[in-house]
Amino acid sequence: MSSSKKKKPSFDSPKSFEDASSRLEEIVGTLEDGDLTLEDAIALYEEGVKLFKFTQDQLHSAQKKIEELTITEDGTFSMKPLDEESEEK
Repeated sequence: MSSSKKKKPSFDSPKSFEDASSRLEEIVGTLEDGDLTLEDAIALYEEGVKLFKFTQDQLHSAQKKIEELTITEDGTFSMKPLDEESEEK
């Protein structure tokens, strides 16, 4: 199989959610091609797990910042945190 597709995987912390998502898509495509040694596939998988954790952390952080607009019983609007746990603290 072609060795030109093989890259020595190295994990650099992504600068943004979009960078991490893009790299995850590349990793999935490369793994789906199946043109890797077992060691390279494992290294890419490990990188993907780290990227997935990074994106999950970014989403969780964003979720904490989002507020939900709700209508109260008297018809007025109020803002409350999307994450109910943060409201209780």
